[in-house]
Amino acid sequence: MFDEKVIEMLLVGIKDTLYMTLASTLFGYVVGLPLGIVLNVTGKNGLKPNSLIYGIGDFICNIIRSVPFLILLILLIPFTRFVVGQSYGSSATIVPLVICAAPYIARVVEASLNEVDAGVIEAARAMGASNAQIIWKVLLVEARVSLLNGLTITTGILLGYSAMSGTVGGGGLGDIAVRYGYYRWQTGIMVVTVLLLIIIFQIIQHIGAGFTRRIDHRKR
Repeated sequence: MFDEKVIEMLLVGIKDTLYMTLASTLFGYVVGLPLGIVLNVTGKNGLKPNSLIYGIGDFICNIIRSVPFLILLILLIPFTRFVVGQSYGSSATIVPLVICAAPYIARVVEASLNEVDAGVIEAARAMGASNAQIIWKVLLVEARVSLLNGLTITTGILLGYSAMSGTVGGGGLGDIAVRYGYYRWQTGIMVVTVLLLIIIFQIIQHIGAGFTRRIDHRKR
C-alpha cells in the first residue's frame, strides 16, 4: 500500500496542508488584526468609542462566525472561482479560510487588547502619547503574549479547517483522507493522514508555546 507513489502523494499533501494553513493565517491576520484593533478602539471602553463603527464590525464578525466552515466553503465557491480562477485545490481553499479566519482573529485581537491594564493606558496618556502611539507602543506590546497565544490557537484551527476542505477537493492531507480513506476504503492511508495532521498540530503548538515562554517576562 505504501509504495513510492503513495509516499510522494503524502509528502505533497503535507506541503499543500502547510501552504494552506500558513498562507491563510498570514492573510487572515492582514485583515483580522486591523479589524480587531478597530473593534477595541471603538468599543465602549476604547480609546475612541464609536458605537456605529463598532456595531458594523461586530455585526460582520458575528455573521461570518455563525456560519459553519463547510457551508461557508460551499457558499463562497463562485467568489473563490472569481478570485483565483478555480474552486478546487489548495490555492482556492485559502480564500474561504481567510474569510473564515479574519473575524475570529479580530475577536482574539480585541479580547487580547481588552486585557491590557487601563492604568498603563492612562499613564501613556498622561505622558502625552497619541492614540496611534498608545496602540502601537502600549496596547500591542502589553498584549503580545496573549496575541501570540491567539496566533497559535488560530493556526491550529485553520489546520483543522484545511483538512475539512478535503471534502470538496480542497487539497492537502484532508483531500487524501477523503479520496482514499473514505471513497476507496483504504483505512491505512486514512490513519496515516490523521497521524500526520496530529503531528503537524503538535509541532505548531510546541513552536507557539516556545515563543510565548520566550517573550513572557512574567515567568522569569
